[in-house]
Amino acid sequence: MTRAARIAALDAKARTEILILDGAMGTQIQDLKLDESGYRGARFAGWHVPVQGNNDILNLSAPEAVKAIHQAYFDAGADIVETNTFSATTIAQADYDMQAVAGDIAREGARLAREAADEVAARTGTVRGVAGAIGPTNKTLSISPQVNDPGHRDVDFETVRQAYFEQAGAMAPFIDFFLIETIFDTLNAKAAIKALLDLRAETGEEIPIIISGTITDRSGRTLSGQTASAFWSSVRHARPWAIGLNCALGADEMRPYVSELARIADTRIIAYPNAGLPNDMGEYDETPDQTARHLGEWASSGLVNILGGCCGTTPDHIRAIAAAAKPAAPRQPVPSRKAMMLSGLEPFELAS
Repeated sequence: MTRAARIAALDAKARTEILILDGAMGTQIQDLKLDESGYRGARFAGWHVPVQGNNDILNLSAPEAVKAIHQAYFDAGADIVETNTFSATTIAQADYDMQAVAGDIAREGARLAREAADEVAARTGTVRGVAGAIGPTNKTLSISPQVNDPGHRDVDFETVRQAYFEQAGAMAPFIDFFLIETIFDTLNAKAAIKALLDLRAETGEEIPIIISGTITDRSGRTLSGQTASAFWSSVRHARPWAIGLNCALGADEMRPYVSELARIADTRIIAYPNAGLPNDMGEYDETPDQTARHLGEWASSGLVNILGGCCGTTPDHIRAIAAAAKPAAPRQPVPSRKAMMLSGLEPFELAS
């Protein structure tokens, strides 16, 4: 099946059902309990710096393990899985001196997810999608990392845009959507959007874009200071296939901000919270039934079109979320408003 056919099928399903995204990749990788040699595999056996914790290189050093995680999420009811490419950029991989293999990591991550999706689709007669995960990198364009020099930046916009452009180009042959996720700095997200639009102009292929921000705490703002509605105003020019929130908060704390996006966005709403807030050990205690109870209420209240899980969630969480969402109809996007919408930290709208 072609990408266009898969997207059309998922579009059609999204009109009548809430689509299900997968859960956390990191949680599942942690359960593998890999040591340094497990991360290195044969390809990186002699690598000159430690690599344990670089989850994305498992696309190259332990591909069957990554593919099995995708398959487990599909078997739990996911319509779409995210590629294991959250940090597959030259910027993020510089922490491990792996800038030169960032493209290979991105390409193999997308290929493994596509392979898993196609195998499950052939076995079940269903359509399964792949979202190319694009993380925020470990650099910020809006905030100085040096408290005594507010104007300092470790990277510039063009460097970030180019890193995303290379990552996206490597993933493009295998995916159905680009997912810019866990956005804490909207300027980083704009660099990713620019990279995807540049890739679209270069290749002529219109791969839909999904955008997911992160409200970092109960202040209701991203790390760079924007409210949820201001964030929407900042990225709506990308005409995303879906807009939403993930990470940082559990479902209970995230609900008001999902509700705000649902009130104003003229596209689908995606939401995938953590399994509650981490405990003192950094672990997540919320059970699948507890998470599903929250997200089932979102579904029945007409807030969402796509549900999944972020940190701490497992295939069991996704299975429970899918069951809770099944009876509910998807949210209907609100009509586009004919207004000038500007944003800083808060939105500004000038009606026509």
